[in-house]
Amino acid sequence: MGVARRSTRKAHEKPLQMNELTGLRFKRLLLTGAAGALGRMLRPRMKRYCETLRVSDLAAMDPAGEGEEVVIAPLEDEAAMYDLLDGVDAVLHFGGVSIEKPFSTVLPANIVGAYNLYEAARRRGTKRIVFASSNHVTGFYGQGETIPAHVVPRPDSYYGLSKAFGENLAQFYFDRHGLETVTIRIGSCLPEPVDRRQLSSWLSHDDMERLLVAALTAPVVGHSIVYGASDNRTTWWDNSQGKHVGYRPQDSSEPWRAAIEAKQGPVDPTRPEVKYQGGGFVVLGPFDFAGQGAK
Repeated sequence: MGVARRSTRKAHEKPLQMNELTGLRFKRLLLTGAAGALGRMLRPRMKRYCETLRVSDLAAMDPAGEGEEVVIAPLEDEAAMYDLLDGVDAVLHFGGVSIEKPFSTVLPANIVGAYNLYEAARRRGTKRIVFASSNHVTGFYGQGETIPAHVVPRPDSYYGLSKAFGENLAQFYFDRHGLETVTIRIGSCLPEPVDRRQLSSWLSHDDMERLLVAALTAPVVGHSIVYGASDNRTTWWDNSQGKHVGYRPQDSSEPWRAAIEAKQGPVDPTRPEVKYQGGGFVVLGPFDFAGQGAK
């Protein structure tokens, strides 16, 4: 990492936490999953914090702009991951299957791919990974509970199960090899909340950026788990164990509460998708052998 020049952001843009407060700037950041919804949102934002942003996915992406490198690389390809990590200071790992699918679909990218990424980072000497985990790691906790980071995982899906594996992988690579990770159990990262559940789980795009900057720049993180949510009035997640990372959310779902509650009306608290934090994920599947539907 080197010394940054002062930002030239326009006056109307919100102040962020990295260059101004720490003076740090990465030489090369890697963003996996750059063709996905969050990857596309983060790509222009994270260019502010590095000399070169390397973006990767299996799907087609926009051509490389100034200060960018575009690489097509399947996570399940061990050699491709080793090449991808060449010269990388830190990783924002958003790649993989991001919704519930049959286990045979989740396995290559989310489990084999996560291993390949961590092993390549170890071999290349990468110092830090920000791992995009999910609230679905703890989806079978109740919506009436407020849980800290260090609870026993209760995945609600194959997707959540794969993210729990990734969290264990991050812990192993820190304990065994000293590779630091900030795991972010992302809630509902959208421009605005759209339903009652998201009044508790919503994470604004600006707060996501703040969280990533904090995760990249906190001096010591070991393996830290932080819930990815904005400063919502109602919450299921206690982030006090992750305060050392320095994340301070500034947005809230509250401006949308009245309209959402009026539109949705009363809910049945006995329904699984209302009872549990994972929402609709707790009732998806099981999938048939061809992965085409549920039995």
